[in-house]
Amino acid sequence: MLSAFLKKKKKDLFLYAMRLHDDQLEDISARFQAEMKKGLSAESNAAAAVKMLPTHVRSTPDGSERGQFLALDLGGSKFKVLQVKVREGMGIRKGGVEMEEKIYPIPKELLIGRGTELFDHVSESLKDFLQEKNINLEKTHPLAFTFSFPCEQPTLNQGLLLSWSKNFRLRGLQGKDVVQSLKGAIERTGGMNVDVLSMVNDTVATMMTCGFDDQRCEVGLIIGTGTNACYMEALRHVDLVEGDEGQMCVNTEWGGFGDDGALNEYITEFDRDVDAASNNPGKQIFEKMVSGMYLGELVRLVVLKMAKVGLLFDGFVSDALRTKGKITTANVAAMEEYKTGLKNTRDILTGLGLTPSQDDCIAVQHVSTIVSFRSSNLVAACLSAILTRIKKNRSLRTLTITVGVDGTVYKTHPQYPKRLHKVVRRLLPESHVRFVLSDSGSSKGAALVAAVAQRLASRRKQVDETLFPFQMSQEQLHLVKSRMRADLEAGLKNKNPSTIKMLPSFVYHTPDGTERGKYLALDLGGTNFRALLVNFKKGLHQNTRLYHKIYTVPMEIMQGTGEELFDHLAQCVSDFLDYMGMKNAHLPAGFTFSFPCEQTAIDTGTLLTWTKGFKATDCEGHDVVNMLREAIKRRNEFDLDIAAVVNDTVGTMMSCAYEDPECEVGLIAGTGTNVCYMEDVRNIEKRDADAQRMCINTEWGGLGDDGSLNDIITPYDAEVDQNSLHPGKQRFEKLTSGMYLGEIVRQVLLDLTRGGLLFRGHVTEALKTPGIFETKYLSQIESDRLALLQVRSILQQLGLDSNCDDSIIVKEVCGAVSRRAAQLVGAGIAAVVDKIRENRGLEHLNITVGVDGALYKLHPHFSRVLHDTAKVLAPLCNVSFLPSEEGSGKGAALITAVMETKN
Repeated sequence: MLSAFLKKKKKDLFLYAMRLHDDQLEDISARFQAEMKKGLSAESNAAAAVKMLPTHVRSTPDGSERGQFLALDLGGSKFKVLQVKVREGMGIRKGGVEMEEKIYPIPKELLIGRGTELFDHVSESLKDFLQEKNINLEKTHPLAFTFSFPCEQPTLNQGLLLSWSKNFRLRGLQGKDVVQSLKGAIERTGGMNVDVLSMVNDTVATMMTCGFDDQRCEVGLIIGTGTNACYMEALRHVDLVEGDEGQMCVNTEWGGFGDDGALNEYITEFDRDVDAASNNPGKQIFEKMVSGMYLGELVRLVVLKMAKVGLLFDGFVSDALRTKGKITTANVAAMEEYKTGLKNTRDILTGLGLTPSQDDCIAVQHVSTIVSFRSSNLVAACLSAILTRIKKNRSLRTLTITVGVDGTVYKTHPQYPKRLHKVVRRLLPESHVRFVLSDSGSSKGAALVAAVAQRLASRRKQVDETLFPFQMSQEQLHLVKSRMRADLEAGLKNKNPSTIKMLPSFVYHTPDGTERGKYLALDLGGTNFRALLVNFKKGLHQNTRLYHKIYTVPMEIMQGTGEELFDHLAQCVSDFLDYMGMKNAHLPAGFTFSFPCEQTAIDTGTLLTWTKGFKATDCEGHDVVNMLREAIKRRNEFDLDIAAVVNDTVGTMMSCAYEDPECEVGLIAGTGTNVCYMEDVRNIEKRDADAQRMCINTEWGGLGDDGSLNDIITPYDAEVDQNSLHPGKQRFEKLTSGMYLGEIVRQVLLDLTRGGLLFRGHVTEALKTPGIFETKYLSQIESDRLALLQVRSILQQLGLDSNCDDSIIVKEVCGAVSRRAAQLVGAGIAAVVDKIRENRGLEHLNITVGVDGALYKLHPHFSRVLHDTAKVLAPLCNVSFLPSEEGSGKGAALITAVMETKN
């Protein structure tokens, strides 16, 4: 009994190093994550053992793929030629795939011959297949090529062979493009018209095959003769490929894990023996520990050594047991069969010229179990590293994902899948990982890669065509500048009809720093009304004190009666004076009123037209200062001396001019858009002879109301205009301001979705709802720091269920619409500053533009595009842009202060 016990202990010691506990698996997983990071980095990729090769496969199937493809699958001692039909013909279910295939053997001498000879054989077999299946040889056939060896891919249809693996040792192909070699062979064979669309690894093809039926499948895994994994990586982490939007499938080539010594402490003497006897010593260390090509040999070496030291077969060693390859991975699977495993073990050992006892059979079966169990553990550790990386990339607490699997070990070993699944779930307790067996393997997947590539190319073309009208050429921008300039001149001369009103503001001076005292400012420009108290201290700009309170203007008041609107404003002023304890003070007030008004004096303003969603009745054609005075009288609670009424643009210019004396232009780029600037009085028809300059409120939003912008107005702009409160009016504003950009984007998204190019063609009620896509979403979506997953989150809040490809397109649409807006505003600014330069007879003008508005301040790219456009279109002007700190309210107070100072 003691002897049997000691014998068992010694047997266990042989296998101890192959038993891996969870803490060891977690360590291996962490090491593999580090290797992945190294392989993805451009700086360390060359030295990385895990190559992390970009595949240029950017999307998994979405079910809309269609077409007929040829496929070649080359990766072992046989290869397949197939015809694959995706959603073709009658009787095939939606998203179905039909395949016809033929297997062609590869003569052994070709596996170690010249590369050209192998590809000539492949090409001749392809022609044989076409003839046998009566496929038209004259028609061009798209072909997908599965090539299951490590390749670097500069594009989807190029593959530079890095090294051969398995039993392949061909000459003349390493470092060369295998797709080009295939094309050359097809040309030499002749009589075929074939277009090689894509080349993929079998791992990638497996992921695509499973992804066709399960859209959560974003990992491909091969556990067969060889082993490998691929997964969808965020493109921003793939240094070897330009761009950072979207994702790309990365072929890890994880068989090389350990080639740099990373697995040394887990490598046993049997692994070293297998490696030393292989075709490529020191290479593919991980693959030699886990793949079907080596598992049987590992078992043989362990059993051989145990026999040599007398622990098996009474120390007898047969010649067969000494012979490499005599125990296969198929034998390992047979030995582990649930019911027949022991019998199979006895038969296999007997076949090797051995006479095993029952204990010998149990021990050998145990060896087999430990070797294959270690394989599944190692695969689980590295797979959990990949899944952990995906989870981190997406900032997820819980990951739900599908892994597509292929390979003879996974398919034929009775215990392997269950063990693998169990360990992965143990290592990733908060994730939900589903494993799907690949149907029809890598051949179908290769065709699907080609089908996806065709779909993406077709979609790319259609999206580009949709967005093309938003691209502004330099010629178009120069035309917008010249039209803006012409209408500025026409408005100054009071020529009718002029789309740009060029309203005199009766502001003759910008601040000079001598302003002082306390002033009230009232600011109405959108859905909010602001009341402010501003205290200017002489000569101390930075010590200006400002107190304010913001009040909402409800929609029913915006679109009710004029009396209700101004009563609401008077009530807000009353509340603010109470809040400040100044109900009895009699302070001068400036009133910022950000709508087109005609002024005959600084304290009068006749409303010409409402904009920005306001539609209060009995206001247009009336003096808004009088209306506010009347509302204050009706309250009979306080007195207010409204000394000036100004546009928000003028207020912004004044506020910035207080900081920078060169500021003579005010720009609003927010909910609405407008510009004012200091014009020479001699050019103003309604002029005051005593002054040199006057600020003109251009009301440039009306540019194009006469049709002058029709050549750049898209059907989406026309739709937004038609659905607005004032159709046909403020056309320039509707192309450039925050109130409308989100709605333009929604119209484009709606059109793309109806065309099946977005959201799988599903038009939701949310997408049909006007106004739901607010302009703030453009600023969020276009942020450089925002990952596409966060874009998807924003879209989901809007009821739009998007995938990664959808998110990229939505981001592109937002970018096209906002870029055009910024360029048009830049063209308008160029027209204004050039006019000022010419007014003053200067060869070169230095000038500052004071700016306010959420679009300018919050959008990540709007200001830069605006600046760049103005610089190009007005090269003789050095234009600086100064964001307004306190906005138009402070400006209104400043105008009142400037009036008092100058008077």
